[in-house]
Amino acid sequence: MTGFLIALLSGALMSIQGVFNTQVTKTTGVWVSNGWVQLTAFAVCVAAWLFTGRDSVMALAKVEPKYMLLGGVIGAGITWTVIKSIAALGPAKSALLIVIAQLAVAYIIQLLGLFGMDREPLDWRKVGGLALAIIGIAIFQWE
Repeated sequence: MTGFLIALLSGALMSIQGVFNTQVTKTTGVWVSNGWVQLTAFAVCVAAWLFTGRDSVMALAKVEPKYMLLGGVIGAGITWTVIKSIAALGPAKSALLIVIAQLAVAYIIQLLGLFGMDREPLDWRKVGGLALAIIGIAIFQWE
């Protein structure tokens, strides 16, 4: 149940953050806004690290494969794409498309066992659920 609630909170925070970042971009530009997001996230992480346990930063050198360290680079890309999609489509349509893309890519990662994840067999109910979500987007988009 805790994981479920945390996932709901995560989705809510992503939507709020996307709107905030889009509004900041109107004044500063996309890369200044994106840089601010990453810088303030770094500051929060440093503060949390100082107060919660101080795991070894040097352990990053032991991460394998090394491409797994690209999360921050991907994060900058996520911030940019969310800002641009919200500016073009609005928060609700953007969130719908973002969630569908997340769901589809996550399922492909599980099916193929990519990036060290356990491989999962194809489940037609899950494919049907994804198709139903896509139909939902079409209905939501319909004017």
